[in-house]
Amino acid sequence: MVTTPAAPWAPATGQGGDALPWTRNDGLVAVGAGVMDLVSFTFASHAEQGEVPVAGCLLVVAAALPLLARRRAPVPVLAAVLLLGLVMNLTVPTPQHFGAAVIVALYTVVRLKGTLVAATSAMGAVVALVNWTKWPRLSLMEVLANVLAAVVVIIAAAVMNRWQRDITANRRLLADRAVAAERRRIARELHDIVAHHITTMQLMAGGARANLARDPEVARQALVELEGSGRMALREMRQLLDVLRAGDEAEDEPTAPQPGIADLERIVAESCRAGLPTALDVGGKERPLPPSVGLTVFRIVQESLTNARKYAGEARAQVRLVYEPDGVVVEVRDDGAGADAGLARAGAASGSGYGLVGMGERAALHGGTFDAGPLDGAGFRVSARLPLTADEGAPR
Repeated sequence: MVTTPAAPWAPATGQGGDALPWTRNDGLVAVGAGVMDLVSFTFASHAEQGEVPVAGCLLVVAAALPLLARRRAPVPVLAAVLLLGLVMNLTVPTPQHFGAAVIVALYTVVRLKGTLVAATSAMGAVVALVNWTKWPRLSLMEVLANVLAAVVVIIAAAVMNRWQRDITANRRLLADRAVAAERRRIARELHDIVAHHITTMQLMAGGARANLARDPEVARQALVELEGSGRMALREMRQLLDVLRAGDEAEDEPTAPQPGIADLERIVAESCRAGLPTALDVGGKERPLPPSVGLTVFRIVQESLTNARKYAGEARAQVRLVYEPDGVVVEVRDDGAGADAGLARAGAASGSGYGLVGMGERAALHGGTFDAGPLDGAGFRVSARLPLTADEGAPR
């Protein structure tokens, strides 16, 4: 089961399961802003007046409390913070400036509201924080300092909004790419299944038709194999298409495991019955492989034998699987057709985008190498090496 982390906007939960009207982050921000403003007010008052007014300390702390509801009501919170700041300017001698509470409240308004509301709020903050007790000897530098502080807050909030939009767009793009990659993988799987089984079924049907009159038993056996191949093709296609129905109700019938190394003998036997004599040679110390590696080896052999039956004509094929200490090598070669036919066959096999190209992509997915091409004189060779980690390559 996949769990989703709580959203930062969700209210915190206190003891007994009662939801608080603010989040834990809001509480930390309010406490931090209050502490910063209180420390700043204390040092400034002590430096200029030689004492720290208690009323001023209470107003500073009170100005930070509305920040608890800044996400729910950003504009009223900013208005409350500015009102308390204006009261402090008129009652307590203090140097006027943008405090931490005002910065957080204005930043929240710019992040959550439109341009008009943000601009109006910024102008209101500049006007409210002017020390009107100095009127008409108000310093122009003090007003410009407030304007500059408001501009900095607006720019920071706008940059954060832009960054968040870019992050969201990148996540959507990555999700779309993942979906496209999954579709390509399913397309390759379906191509492998359909091409292999339909080619096998076509050859078996031709063999049954040719032997129907002179050897009914051979024809019957070919029809039995034809039926089994069709049933297996439907089962494998169903397993892959189930990926497209993710989220639907689960089916009671369990699905069969994906093919792997253990199915190589079966596919070689099917190739022999389909008219392509094929031998299987295994070298090295046999050991279990990861399911994904086993599936890749199986698909490479399956596609290679399918191409050999299509293009090699009267030929023989050999499948060689070699277990190495740090990887596994699979090679499929045949001795059919000539060198020129082999070149044409390479182009035809890769033209669909799912033949040799698909095998190469499967090998690259595991960090392996892939090579395919005609042999000198006659024949065609497909070879892939898939590396294994220390744990995967160790015999069990």
